[in-house]
Amino acid sequence: MKTLIVLCFLVVAILAPHISPADDSSGQTVIRAGSVPSKSVGAEHFTGRVRTDQGFKASAPARHYGATVTFEPGSRTAWHTHPLGQTLIVTSGRGITQEWGKEPTVILPGDVVMCPPGVKHWHGAAPDTAMTHLAISESAPGMATQWADKVSDEEYAKAAEKALKGVAR
Repeated sequence: MKTLIVLCFLVVAILAPHISPADDSSGQTVIRAGSVPSKSVGAEHFTGRVRTDQGFKASAPARHYGATVTFEPGSRTAWHTHPLGQTLIVTSGRGITQEWGKEPTVILPGDVVMCPPGVKHWHGAAPDTAMTHLAISESAPGMATQWADKVSDEEYAKAAEKALKGVAR
């Protein structure tokens, strides 16, 4: 009898993680490609043509949100910080990112940019090539992206020249 009870506990222990209640409403959510309309972003914090696709926001207690962001050639964000950081995963094209007070860097498909909380930076497309990235950030009550000045055309041109120096076009 003891063997049967131990065997039952083992079966339950092994199968329990794979069994979900029939009325489980906390399962996965699939947002189908194309089911969320593209949105053009405003000129207040961006220069050039920029759009977001497939925006998402997690349900509590998770606090991440994100979107696929496409920058047309020469388009870019203003300088900004994220209170809880930001991760960018470049999916196509060629872009540039720069941290305040540091040299600009070219970013290419497959590159992952991890920006720590509070670090002032900007990112956007190269002058001659669009760039798309998946942007993921976290939110917290009373905390939002802090936008600063726009990256001027002169500032952008200098950054692009430095970042793309020696990069095959």
